Amino acid sequence: MAESLDVRSIFERHHLGVFRYLRRILGSSADAEDLTQETFLRVMRGLPGYRPDGREAAWVYEIARNLALNRRRDVARRPAIQSAIPEIPNTAPPQVELQQALSTLPDLDRDCFLLRESGGLGYAEIAAACGITEDAVRSRIHRARTALRAALAGTR
Repeated sequence: MAESLDVRSIFERHHLGVFRYLRRILGSSADAEDLTQETFLRVMRGLPGYRPDGREAAWVYEIARNLALNRRRDVARRPAIQSAIPEIPNTAPPQVELQQALSTLPDLDRDCFLLRESGGLGYAEIAAACGITEDAVRSRIHRARTALRAALAGTR
């Protein structure tokens, strides 16, 4: 059975995973919604030139990943605004602790880990989306899991 290559069917197959991936990467549901929409707008624009090769998910997640990298780069360029609210030490709920632990990972390790865990992509798809080998993907996911275990064990 050949999968349909229209934007609606691609959206239905991938939008939840893309949103979850972007929410983890960006730490914000609102930003993830914006970039999920932008991802599928770019899918729609790129569909006429897309040559199906069995890596549809990798193509979609590569677009999402590039948008997230651009957003993170743009945010990093903006001057930081100091909060007037004092920080409360170590009373963060588990989701916040996880987000903080994820933010300490190298970008490519975090991307590989989240593409696997949030996006549900296989190693070959992650390799294609990130432009690295499958062995490098395995290594980066292993490093990310090890670092996350250590970081989260230290917060308890």
